[in-house]
Amino acid sequence: MLIQRLSLGLLTLFVVSVIIFLAVSMLPGDAAQAMLGQAATEETVEALRKRMGLDQPPYIRYFTWLGGILQGDFGTSIANGREISELLGGRFVNTIHLAVFAAVISVPLALILGLLAALYRNSIYDRSVNVVTLSSISTPEFFVAYILILLVSVKLGWFPSLANVSPDTPFAERLYKTFLPAMTLTLVVVAHMMRMTRAAIINLLASPYIEMAALKGINRRRIITHHALPNAWAPIVNVIVLNLAYLIVGVVVVEVVFVYPGLGQLLVDSVQRRDLPVVQACCLIFAATYVLLNLIADILSILTNPRLLHPK
Repeated sequence: MLIQRLSLGLLTLFVVSVIIFLAVSMLPGDAAQAMLGQAATEETVEALRKRMGLDQPPYIRYFTWLGGILQGDFGTSIANGREISELLGGRFVNTIHLAVFAAVISVPLALILGLLAALYRNSIYDRSVNVVTLSSISTPEFFVAYILILLVSVKLGWFPSLANVSPDTPFAERLYKTFLPAMTLTLVVVAHMMRMTRAAIINLLASPYIEMAALKGINRRRIITHHALPNAWAPIVNVIVLNLAYLIVGVVVVEVVFVYPGLGQLLVDSVQRRDLPVVQACCLIFAATYVLLNLIADILSILTNPRLLHPK
């Protein structure tokens, strides 16, 4: 089963790479003309097209690009002539830092809120948490970011509105500067995990062994934490990993709002400059990360579910 899931993940990644290449290739306008401007001569444009490989058939350009990636060569940036792998290295680390920071906040918070919501089901607390989380998940990330900037940064002055970090930034200062972007992502993803935790535990509370534990007089809190929660891990772990995937690939808007030097900001800047090799590399990294985390979610679902681990 694991080999089957891994093969399916590789096939999905291959199909996604084809879609990325075709989508970038079908962008309106001529990339060489857009980079040189309208005042460029035809000879200059043709020379740049040849240097970019745009004079070759699409299938040759695709397999050349894919072969370079399989060898660890993402190509060269057209905008500044640097190796794309050098551009991606630090940016990807920054994106991972932001995603991990948001996960460290959101995962424990979601589990605690979900447990309490299941423990005090249909209470004022349960309904209030549902309203707040549904409101946050229904609000676009950029709007949540601007509200946090207005309240926390402009009005209160607690945290900076721009997350301008560098490789030399100390870890504590990095956490301080990236708190608002991490909080924005937390408010967006915590509702998914909280509601799944609540639903999984409430679904198990109707099981016969839970009713037997209640008839024995065991405390309700102990029933949820020691009996229901261990058996609810499969769907909870699955939704947590899927939300971690969203944290990594869904940071584009948040990084742009806070001018955070991550992979999402690099992608937007490259689109504006028509730096197509960098755009393709960023999209492929996002896709590979999402496919990998989905594969991890499938594996964890198998490992935490005895019926899938031992199908016989």
